[in-house]
Amino acid sequence: MPGMRARCARADKSCHIRLAVSRPETDETDTVTTSPTAGDERRKATRREWLGLIAIAVPCMIYSMDLTVLNLAVPTLARELKPSAGQLLWIIDIYGFMVAGFLMTMGTLGDRIGRRKLLLIGAAAFGVASTVAAFSTSAEMLIVTRALLGIAGATLAPSTLSLIAVMFEDETERTFAISMWIASFSAGAVIGPLIGGVLIEYFWWGSVFLIAVPPMLVLLAIGPVLLPEYKAPHAGRLDLASALLSLAAILPVIYGVKHGAEFGLSAYAAAFVVVGVVLGVVFARRQRRLADPMVDLALFGIPAFRAALAINLAGIMVMFGSFIFLAQYFQLVAGLTPLEAGIWSLPSALAFTLASFGVTPLTVRFRPAALMAAGMVLSALGFVWLALAPSLVQIVASSIVFSIGFTPVITLTTGIVVGSAPQERAGAASAMSETSAELGGALGIATLGSLGTALYRHGMADLSVAGVDGAVLAPARATLGGALAAAEQLAPDQSAHLLQAARDAFMTGFHAVALIAIAGMLFCIAVALTTLRDARPSGAH
Repeated sequence: MPGMRARCARADKSCHIRLAVSRPETDETDTVTTSPTAGDERRKATRREWLGLIAIAVPCMIYSMDLTVLNLAVPTLARELKPSAGQLLWIIDIYGFMVAGFLMTMGTLGDRIGRRKLLLIGAAAFGVASTVAAFSTSAEMLIVTRALLGIAGATLAPSTLSLIAVMFEDETERTFAISMWIASFSAGAVIGPLIGGVLIEYFWWGSVFLIAVPPMLVLLAIGPVLLPEYKAPHAGRLDLASALLSLAAILPVIYGVKHGAEFGLSAYAAAFVVVGVVLGVVFARRQRRLADPMVDLALFGIPAFRAALAINLAGIMVMFGSFIFLAQYFQLVAGLTPLEAGIWSLPSALAFTLASFGVTPLTVRFRPAALMAAGMVLSALGFVWLALAPSLVQIVASSIVFSIGFTPVITLTTGIVVGSAPQERAGAASAMSETSAELGGALGIATLGSLGTALYRHGMADLSVAGVDGAVLAPARATLGGALAAAEQLAPDQSAHLLQAARDAFMTGFHAVALIAIAGMLFCIAVALTTLRDARPSGAH
């Protein structure tokens, strides 16, 4: 399930409940009529709405696929752009940070200027940024374009889901439409590794970005015809300052952590962490003063809300951190081609997607806390297996186990978050759940990736190869990709010694991440069993 977003596996019922809380009314002549009362007959969708659903689903699939294909491009990126270890992590996770930072702001902006208009603006920006990213000539350029992609990507999920709520009034049709919306994210995550492997195998790393351009062009062409416009009659206040403050609080902390992992602990790295913490305090104080805050801090006073949110964020952190190491293991340690790596990535993604369909029926028989705890026990066992797995086949098998075990967490935490909040705050609770999912993925890559980098550098610090100058070994001490590049310049016996040391150092970090994942799952189990014993998802009876 690399790159799988939290929304991909949520139960149809919980998604429907979430939308039903705040059904929008339209104010444009080319849209569906306003929401009828409970006794009125709901309007059935026409061919225009169903074609519009396809137009919505395709960019969602590309958005999800864009996350997955980049994992397999990491070794090629490292070889061709030669980023530092810290830059490589920024390339991967800056997208998630930007999506998380702007998700709620884009939702409010869509209410004000129109959901369709925002979606089309975002699609155009996504296509342009993808094109520039594909032809990036330096690590710094790619980091900036990935950040712009994240801002553009933040327009897609809230805009598409809100438009579905407008287009489909009939509850049965709307539930089916939401199922297709969820499936588009899942499909993107499942086919992403395979398509990414094919593209990298036969073209170049930039092709994984260019694949997003044609679907965005199609959306720009047919979106104005098939999709209705919607503006909220009483849109919330657009608080761009809060969005920027949230990023200004998170990014310095992550920079400090990455710098410390790459160059060692220093006052310089610590200063950035302190700056981020201070800005975080400023952000929290601002939210308390605002009448319409970006983050409703009062919700954190609800035990079930904060517990479910903590489980969601912590669980996604360790899952995403693990999968970025898996993607590198396939190519840099196991020696697979990008296409072969994509094929070996499919089993865990398919297992996760199929297992998610079995969670909703189980909630009829088991309490959510017990179901989540059982799933996380299975995940923890999968990570134990991963930490001990001696071969490619066993590593893939362990990833299947911990992916299946994590499905109840992804499916149920959102429903609990929304269900524990007062009805009038359900929209804010839902938005915070979406944001925590994006943030958890980015934090997992940043923090666990930094840990792996630090352990790799520690393991390679004293490396020496007979007859090889220390300057030649400098890239090898920084990243495993650098070690593979350096090995190509050496004699066979020197190359073998270097690669063995580098792969051993990488696996030390990989196993450490697996152990942290076990601890993370145990933490989540304890929270679920102590705080969520009586919690029920939104709409559960």
